[in-house]
Amino acid sequence: MGWLITKYLVTAAVVVAVSEVAKRSDKLGALIVALPMVTILAMIWLYVEKQPMDKIANHAWYTFWYVVPTLPMFLIFPALLNRFGFWLALGMSAVITVVCFWLFAYFVKLFGIDLMP
Repeated sequence: MGWLITKYLVTAAVVVAVSEVAKRSDKLGALIVALPMVTILAMIWLYVEKQPMDKIANHAWYTFWYVVPTLPMFLIFPALLNRFGFWLALGMSAVITVVCFWLFAYFVKLFGIDLMP
């Protein structure tokens, strides 16, 4: 139980630190967030918990493929923000991201990459 609490605290601290940096600098905050910190933390947690190397490698592999269809959101959200306000723009961006994911998953399946859980 102590290990789980440690994981929560470290992961939460990273998210809070990044949000504090983003308050002071848009560019630095975005740069830090663009780094795959959550993925790195997840791989560290998997390694420390003695998960098989195949599991850690698969985590990195699938993370790459799952990131690709989410990228349009970062272009769409700013365009929608001024027109629709924060919450509606965020919701619309989320729906668009889900649609992009489903289309992307269908497309890459044609090449033998199965992204559906």
